[in-house]
Amino acid sequence: MLIASGGFGLCGLPERLLDAVRDSGVKNLTFASNNAGIDNEGIGKLLRTKQVTKMISSYVGENKEFERQYLAGELEVEFCPQGTLAERMRAGGAGIPGFYTKTGVGTQVAEGKEVKVFDGEDYILERGIFADLALVKAWKADESGNLVFRKTARNFNQPAATCGKICVVEVEEVVPVGSLDPDSIHLPGVYVQRMIIGAPYDKKIEFRTLREREAA
Repeated sequence: MLIASGGFGLCGLPERLLDAVRDSGVKNLTFASNNAGIDNEGIGKLLRTKQVTKMISSYVGENKEFERQYLAGELEVEFCPQGTLAERMRAGGAGIPGFYTKTGVGTQVAEGKEVKVFDGEDYILERGIFADLALVKAWKADESGNLVFRKTARNFNQPAATCGKICVVEVEEVVPVGSLDPDSIHLPGVYVQRMIIGAPYDKKIEFRTLREREAA
């Protein structure tokens, strides 16, 4: 199963839904996600339980178990630049099977991919992502599934939601239909098939840096 998951580090992470996937015990998963969370958070929990066999990712640092499994040949990684990953999800949601981009030309990203010349410049063909399931975290939703994301927590959640055959979203609050300003809705409910309330949440901090107090 190919799962598209929102989140950037610990920001906008569908943590309740990822916990549910872990608890289901399902194996041999492929995840399309910016990264695998951090050790024992987000998709990192599924790496610990050996439920993920492949990651389609952009940022693969800050996760020692991810690194260990990759170097040990236990985890397949398809490296994908962030902008390309977001566009691959958006393309899948729009029914676009592929597109050309200059990003990655002449690097390992281009290996095995079709190259086409436009106006004297090389472009590589990237495939749209068509996921079996999309897992998304949003801030607010109305009862019809129209979603509002909060600030940078929108990140990959919006394109991920569109490219899944089934989109399941966890939200902090559900309000009556008509309560949301139509111009403030970031994702129409037509993309959402399932919804749960995940609140309350703990605000996890990936890095905490403290300045030493200066002597008076």
